[in-house]
Amino acid sequence: MEAYILLNAEPGKIWEVAEATLKIEGVKKAHAVAGQFDAVVYVEFPKMEDLGKIIEKIQHLKGVRGTQTLIAIPPTIRK
Repeated sequence: MEAYILLNAEPGKIWEVAEATLKIEGVKKAHAVAGQFDAVVYVEFPKMEDLGKIIEKIQHLKGVRGTQTLIAIPPTIRK
């Protein structure tokens, strides 16, 4: 399964937070971005419980103010 976690960071902590997320198991990519959110983190996980653990770890990183998670819908659901 796949998801995108959008996060807001404390001022001046965007790059630090994005780099820290890459050390979390399941995180495949992290990008600092411009706009409503400060970073976008792409994650892959086998079960929903694993996604919860990844989110919790990200939320506990120093400099993270908040997150919003977007779970990708697999193409097989369309059938």
